[in-house]
Amino acid sequence: MTLPPAPRPAPAAGGRALPHPGTPPAPGGGRPVPGTLPAPDTAPAPGDRPHGGGLPLAGGLPLARDLARHGDRTAVVTAEGELSYRELAGRVAETAARLGPGRRLVLLRGSNTVAALTAHLAALSAGHVVLLVPGDHPESAAALTAAYDPDVVVHPEAGGEPRIEERRPGSAHALHPDLALLLSTSGSTGSPKLVRLSYENLQANAESIAAYLGIRDTDRAATTLPMHYCYGLSVIHSNLLRGAGVVLTGLSVADPCFWDLFRRARGTSLAGVPYTFDLLDRVGFADMDLPHLRYVTQAGGRLAPERVAHHARLGRRRGWDLFVMYGQTEATARMAYLPPDLAAEHPGAIGVPVPGGAFRLEPADEAAGREGVGELVYTGPNVMLGYARTPADLALGRTVDALRTGDLARRTGDGLYEIVGRRSRFLKILGLRVDPQRIEALLARHGLDALCAGDDDRLVLAVVRADGWDERRIRGRVAKECGLPARAVHVHLLPELPRLANGKPDYPSVRALARPSGADPACTGPASGPAPVGTAASPGPDPAGAGPADGHAGADDLCALYARVLDRPDVTPDSSFVSLGGDSLSYVEMSLQLEQRLGRLPLHWHTATIRELAEPRTPGPRGEEARRPRRRSVETSVVLRAVAIVCVVGSHIRLFELRGGAHLLLAVAGYNFARFLLSSPERRERTRRSARSIARIAVPTSAWTAFALLVSDDYDLSNVLLLHNALWPQDMGPGIHLWFVEALVYILLAVTALLAIPAVHGLERRFPYGLPIALAGIGLLARYELVGLPARTEITDAVTVFWLFALGWAAARSRTVPHRLLVTAAALTAVPGFFPGEPRRELFVMVGFCLLVWFPALPSSRRLNQAAGLLAGSSLAIYLTHWQVYPVFDGVSKHLALAASLAFGIAYAAAVARLVRRASAWRATRGAGWLGRARTPSPAPPGPAPHRGD
Repeated sequence: MTLPPAPRPAPAAGGRALPHPGTPPAPGGGRPVPGTLPAPDTAPAPGDRPHGGGLPLAGGLPLARDLARHGDRTAVVTAEGELSYRELAGRVAETAARLGPGRRLVLLRGSNTVAALTAHLAALSAGHVVLLVPGDHPESAAALTAAYDPDVVVHPEAGGEPRIEERRPGSAHALHPDLALLLSTSGSTGSPKLVRLSYENLQANAESIAAYLGIRDTDRAATTLPMHYCYGLSVIHSNLLRGAGVVLTGLSVADPCFWDLFRRARGTSLAGVPYTFDLLDRVGFADMDLPHLRYVTQAGGRLAPERVAHHARLGRRRGWDLFVMYGQTEATARMAYLPPDLAAEHPGAIGVPVPGGAFRLEPADEAAGREGVGELVYTGPNVMLGYARTPADLALGRTVDALRTGDLARRTGDGLYEIVGRRSRFLKILGLRVDPQRIEALLARHGLDALCAGDDDRLVLAVVRADGWDERRIRGRVAKECGLPARAVHVHLLPELPRLANGKPDYPSVRALARPSGADPACTGPASGPAPVGTAASPGPDPAGAGPADGHAGADDLCALYARVLDRPDVTPDSSFVSLGGDSLSYVEMSLQLEQRLGRLPLHWHTATIRELAEPRTPGPRGEEARRPRRRSVETSVVLRAVAIVCVVGSHIRLFELRGGAHLLLAVAGYNFARFLLSSPERRERTRRSARSIARIAVPTSAWTAFALLVSDDYDLSNVLLLHNALWPQDMGPGIHLWFVEALVYILLAVTALLAIPAVHGLERRFPYGLPIALAGIGLLARYELVGLPARTEITDAVTVFWLFALGWAAARSRTVPHRLLVTAAALTAVPGFFPGEPRRELFVMVGFCLLVWFPALPSSRRLNQAAGLLAGSSLAIYLTHWQVYPVFDGVSKHLALAASLAFGIAYAAAVARLVRRASAWRATRGAGWLGRARTPSPAPPGPAPHRGD
């Protein structure tokens, strides 16, 4: 299958071609190129004539201009098909013609798509200047558009040609003849400070990378990194230079579809930043069958030496090479690489300079007293022209001859370079100099993933939770290492480390963790004080915390809401409901609170970041923000929980007969299990979340059952311990009342234990839909009594109803219509006959399940939302307590008995929530008081007790 061809008009006329760099010296060889400190970006160098829009085009980028010479070789592979170099060249020529004859500043919203790639190559081949911005960050694109006023904005359209928005006929800018590409500096998004790269920079770096990687025209390189990121772009350029194929995709390596495409395309290389390798470990990369893989590259940040050695050894066993690389945007991409045969023996080294480049070490104050250590300075044809901060800087020529990396390094006896620190990241806290990289390395040696930042007063640590390490222990270890007082070390335990879109560490978010709530739009949630309302067995929306109700809420308002409902002090605008550990019990309250604040609830709000939810609404025709919609919606799972619990209680009272609510709730439980408890890709975090969720069901159940045991003879000790259904499944007395809760707890315990097994965890990550379907099939064997089990009445209900839970789980993992059709067909086949002689009960379960699968949300109103949220959020408490409540009123009025049962259950849920809040506040106060009394060896005067979450 090939992608549809596009018309091929003649290429735009070009001027002189840039000369190809000469043959590079051998890796690590050659003398350092004489360099100087970067000159101030003030004026063009003598003889550098600005090149405006009305003058002839420059020669363009050779690797983009010469695509057709590779003929019918495959250039691009996507999920939709393949594109040859001849076809790609035709599309590039057509797009270049659409960009116009004069040289212009072209802003391109980059993405890993054919349209974006075509536009990028077209602009560079025709000699335009490309300003490449993240395609998935509209704020960044808007900020850079406002700052640089591009002549043309290119919008890649999914599955089609790029849409070209001409903002003026010619160019408003004086563009230097050598200027080719503008990229944001590493870690910045939307900052007006850009790196100016020349055609020679791009061509030379691509040739250098292709040389030391040994890229062949038979290779197929996957785009595992975004195109707007210099590392991701270098993968594309170096492979196109050699006539190799590019497997173009925006899928994450954590997505099973990525690996399907990679195998189908016969992929030969992967590129990754350290976070990519975390994901590879989680998805079972070590055991994957990738017969065509030749090499894996790593850059974009330091990978721990032990992990370098691990992957180097893994590559040797599996037949591929690991290239550890070092670079910066200011060097176009790459400055050094570690030859694969040295990776296992020298895993801490960055290696040798790339072909054509050279290093030297210059004295630095931070390296005083450290023999052989200095600031690493790089020279080579890939060193940037300089920085741009305003449009006027686009006329500048070269203002930088040597790149001062800011890294402290040394050269080993083997001729390899090692990075030992960084100048610009040194902190001076309370008069003491602290190296954050050294702190991160210290914690890494203890098995802790951490990021370290700070200011003049404090050291801020973001640390991924790990068994045996709490805030106090980490704080003490770091304070002792740095010589700082413990009060100056702020520790925040997080489910995962904050990262930028390109996978690099997000240090600004780490620094923001130390700011008090409300001090900055990038709020961090409450640092101390009572636990938030609505946690644990929350009864629903908190009237006292309603917040704005005009359909608009800022990021700071939403941060405070998330922190309050989820009892999390580490909320940032980049947090989401699932990343913060939200579950089905807190989901109801959060969804209703958000719907009240936002005026609408996006379909996948639970996976969206707070920043995305807080984006302004689309302006109306008069410029005002769009009005709050009159029609509301409510999530189907919330409605089903509310309706099911009313039907359960009403049927038990015999006010009406509409049974099947408990069985429908099991399917909803499976659906929410997949959405919330399996949202983290990390196995231990999943286990912790599941354990917390089980406790939030089991503890209130045991507490109420113990109370009921004291005031009635309905239950015995087996009910309090949630063992009755397992010990006496055949019992039909009052003890069976809690069968549903016991069955749910047993199922959750079983699947949690199953997924805690690394091999099963890997299967679920690789087959998120296939595993629950398979488990549902196993459950159906018991449902149809095909496996020699005792009769249904003689085994625990958890075994006979597990298939409902598994089908709900599979429904949540359904991503395509065939997926949904299969899971619907399974339910519609299995439910009939499960309740002999009760067709209405079976119909109720089937209709509810179909709604869950096919209709994520239902039309509603504000009052219906409030009622549904209150009932759904209190459904567990209502189920527990109604057995003891309704008999008191049944003789007076069945309607009164129903109302009293619902009201009492809601009140019990509120009481549980209140107890949880008080317990959290007591823990916070006790922890702060204990830490405040802790003694420290530092002579600094004692400060206030640390806040909760420090």
